[in-house]
Amino acid sequence: MDYRTEHDTMGEIRVPADRCWGAQTQRSYENFAIGTETMPEEIIRAFAVLKCAAARANFTLGKLPEDKKNAIAAAAQAILDGRYPEEFPLKVWQTGSGTQSNMNMNEVIAHIANRADPSLNIHPNDHVNMSQSSNDTFPTALHIAAALALEDTLFPALKRVIDTLKRLERENEDVIKIGRTHLQDAVPLRFSQEISGWRASLERDWEMAEQALHGVHNLALGATAVGTGLNAPAGFDEEVVGEIRLLTNREFTSEPNKFHALTSKGEVVFAHGALKALAADLMKIANDVRWLSSGPRCGIGEIRIPENEPGSSIMPGKVNPTQCEAVTMVAVQVMGNDAAIGFAASQGNFELNVFMPVIAYNFLQSVRLLSDAMLSFEKNCLRGLEADRGRMRENLDRSLMLVTCLTPVTGYESAAKAAKKAHREGTTLREAVVALGLMSGEEYDRQVDPEKMV
Repeated sequence: MDYRTEHDTMGEIRVPADRCWGAQTQRSYENFAIGTETMPEEIIRAFAVLKCAAARANFTLGKLPEDKKNAIAAAAQAILDGRYPEEFPLKVWQTGSGTQSNMNMNEVIAHIANRADPSLNIHPNDHVNMSQSSNDTFPTALHIAAALALEDTLFPALKRVIDTLKRLERENEDVIKIGRTHLQDAVPLRFSQEISGWRASLERDWEMAEQALHGVHNLALGATAVGTGLNAPAGFDEEVVGEIRLLTNREFTSEPNKFHALTSKGEVVFAHGALKALAADLMKIANDVRWLSSGPRCGIGEIRIPENEPGSSIMPGKVNPTQCEAVTMVAVQVMGNDAAIGFAASQGNFELNVFMPVIAYNFLQSVRLLSDAMLSFEKNCLRGLEADRGRMRENLDRSLMLVTCLTPVTGYESAAKAAKKAHREGTTLREAVVALGLMSGEEYDRQVDPEKMV
């Protein structure tokens, strides 16, 4: 491999000749050979957005010449266009402020710009990082990436699942089945009502995530090192956020308290709380689906789900609820990510949180996993879900909890006596009620009507 020599304030270092990064990126690459997790692509793209916006703002405020502004913006756009994916090799497990990833972006942009026009002599610190600090750029990139991930990735996937559940509700409005509480038989309900509970849970999760976006839309840029805005021109924070709004078409705003913006990660904790709520509801829905589809002969078997692949290497013909299992594993991972994010957000000292890369990694992984899992679950399971109406009716007719509608007539204790007698003797509830002289068969038939109970 051919190398070139780069230098920074610590001296010279060899860098692969075909790479666009510089000395500081190379030092981080060599010093943090930890794990396989590299900085998420969403963070890289967010950094490119903010560097472009900063160049434009610095030009508007008279700090950066137009030719340098144009070169920096063009290089940042090339990165956004996906032309340099191999130039961002740094690991998540680096400095807690993300300084090396900020400098990675600064160096790559400077190299691209200088290669296009060497006479510009663009410096990664003096020009690309002008009016900025790693301490305010990384939390800004984190918020930009989190907001775009929620709006562009999570919400469309969530909508697809909700739309499918709405269709299933409409198709099953006439289906009455037995309800279950504590894994025991309960009173009847419509299958559409059960599905509506799933749908409404996901809609509430969406609402919570949208509420969280208000905080995530606040950006730290302009705070520089400790929140005072040192070395940034007056009005830079508002100007640069305005440019970010133009570049992203999102309602980002400048965080009014920059000291809070650098040291607290509460907005991201709150937003991930909505993701944890979504994970919890998806866990519940997936478990309901696999319980209700259990069988095919010795389980509940009230619904049928698509048979996608063989389920056993030893039992021929076995098919498992694999999509449900994938969703529940994703839910477990997201809950673990939430614990990591919460703990990381509680750390750091004085004017800076120094756990930001791991927060970014876990948050964006949660969005990615939840979105992919929902799309897969909808396509390969929910879309083909069908009610086994015969099985539902059979279970409904055999249920002893229909006795609930008798209590206004017979009283609670007499109704309980009838249910226990039927269960003990293996008879129908109707036969037990008549045998106990609580009412005639005709009276029972008029009183016990599942249609009236839902």
